[in-house]
Amino acid sequence: MTKTLCVLLGGCGILGGSFSLGQPSLPMEVCFRGQARFQQVVAAAAPKADALRGLPIGERVAWFGQLLVGTPYKGFTLEIDDRIEAPSCNLNGLDCWTFFESALAFARLCEQPTAQWTPRAMLGWLEQDRYWGGSCDGSYLSRLHYLEDWARDNDRRGLVQDLTRQLGGKAVPNVAREMTINADRYRYMKNSAANRAGISKLEAGLRKRPLYMIPISQVAAVEPKLQNGDIIGVISRDGDGYGTSHVGIALRQKGVLHFMHASSPRNAGKVVVDSRLTDYLKRYRTNAGILVARPLK
Repeated sequence: MTKTLCVLLGGCGILGGSFSLGQPSLPMEVCFRGQARFQQVVAAAAPKADALRGLPIGERVAWFGQLLVGTPYKGFTLEIDDRIEAPSCNLNGLDCWTFFESALAFARLCEQPTAQWTPRAMLGWLEQDRYWGGSCDGSYLSRLHYLEDWARDNDRRGLVQDLTRQLGGKAVPNVAREMTINADRYRYMKNSAANRAGISKLEAGLRKRPLYMIPISQVAAVEPKLQNGDIIGVISRDGDGYGTSHVGIALRQKGVLHFMHASSPRNAGKVVVDSRLTDYLKRYRTNAGILVARPLK
């Protein structure tokens, strides 16, 4: 199924009341929350639609990211059912992953006429980004759960370019175990032995491959090569290895490369434009480096 058709049909048939390929469905009110916030963003962007459309996608990602600054942090918003996986969005609260995804989806939404800027179209773009091969089949395991897999799969499909190795990234051992250790915090895993087994297998596969990161000591030298809208994944030390732990968006202001992200409740508790990227990384002793993925389309 093509991207355009998928968008027009509302997420490849996963949503109730739309075109169906036989998958189970969930109602729109479950899949999309924050309609008022969505309309606020659309109202701000629609008068600038032609100008936004003419910008590189990274500039659009950074622009929409700034519109989402101040949104409260809320974790586990993708855990919307016990069994059926579906493209979903909650603009009332964002975590680090759903923040960058939402900014990216809004940036891609600009490719369409403003009359088609709808929650259903937004879900279609989120589906392209969030799932293996850009398609949700109704199962939890069709979702990209680890940032390194997200970068690899979206790079393979030409949506982003994983620049980590090109910018001097080094191979480090990947521990990939967070979801299995915390399975009870994930609704789909808590209620499904098959999902727990599938995630465990996924993590075992990740542990067999190196994780590439730009070490924290090299980030300052890399900052001039980063662009607005680049997706910055934070890699942390974890026992005898490393793992992806956080993600945000690059934003250059007055020549300084800032880290824009959804900050957890123990910190800002909302989407913020934080300090210079290098300074942010040095703030936490477990931070070890970054991966970088640049949106292409």
